[in-house]
Amino acid sequence: MALEVEVRGLKKQYHHGDVQAVDGVDIRTREGEYLVLLGPSGCGKTTLLRTIAGLEEATEGEVLIGGNVVNGLPPRARQVAMVFQSYALYPHKTVQQNIAFPLKAEKMPKDERERRARWAAELLGIESLLARKPRQLSGGERQRVALARALVREPSVFLLDEPLSNLDAKLRASARDELKQFQEGVGTTTIYVTHDQAEAMGLGDRIAVMYEGKLRQIGPPREVYADPADTFVATFLGSPPMNLVERGDHLLGFRPENLLPAELISGDGDKITASLKVARIEYLSGDRHVYGTLNGIGAESRVVARLPATVTTPLEAGETHEFAINEQDLRFFDAETGKQTDAQPVRT
Repeated sequence: MALEVEVRGLKKQYHHGDVQAVDGVDIRTREGEYLVLLGPSGCGKTTLLRTIAGLEEATEGEVLIGGNVVNGLPPRARQVAMVFQSYALYPHKTVQQNIAFPLKAEKMPKDERERRARWAAELLGIESLLARKPRQLSGGERQRVALARALVREPSVFLLDEPLSNLDAKLRASARDELKQFQEGVGTTTIYVTHDQAEAMGLGDRIAVMYEGKLRQIGPPREVYADPADTFVATFLGSPPMNLVERGDHLLGFRPENLLPAELISGDGDKITASLKVARIEYLSGDRHVYGTLNGIGAESRVVARLPATVTTPLEAGETHEFAINEQDLRFFDAETGKQTDAQPVRT
């Protein structure tokens, strides 16, 4: 059974240096949701996850699981299972023994432990590995063993702390797909911590972006990407990140894929045109990343345009070319606070 997880006004302060690791966070999951906590190293996302798990004690605020306040309850009483960045498998135990270990700690009968371990292994496609030791497994197989060990307890909530970070890039991509299918299959509420925006965008039903201990924005991946709440979210999400151009009291933001050669944006309607002096061009995965200096929209600014392979406009370093942006793709941020505003563009 999946349960909602909620944190209310959660703060976690460490006394050495008065570090505020989590600073007044309010988040509520939905039952069976895949929620991703995204942010750079040190933003508080792992501390928040550990506080939900009961591995850290909140300085202020409440943690609720299934509508019940669990502050003060030990991890084992919270109906959660956590998978860490390091899989922490016992090297001297077999895969089956590793998977069944939490049940042994609960003094479950041996026959039932073995049955549950085989069930979890089959669900994750590692039933053929049950007799092996961790040293005989690949990184992806170890990750599945760690997930099976968490699953065997039949938790109501999964808490995953960067479980794919030890895998190579190719394996991470396939493991992401497996994780998503697995979570949809079991329907367990899952909170997943990562600093990798590709993981967040690919896995999350919603993503919660954190920075300096605070929740900056929460919403569906596409919404957070297209409509960032502030300049941190705007520049943290996206590769390349959102361009920001100074314009009086505001910063004008637009995604690189929305800056296109002017002749490709048809009509005389709602668009803004400017000249781009090309500095260099990178060819990445079929796209062209065009770096240069933009003139004609606010202050002269260094920007990047991302052109898909279907755009064949000839461009060379040193040339100047007219580019344009649809006004509907522009976002405006307060230059002092960094928060998005409802400011309207000033035509030039």
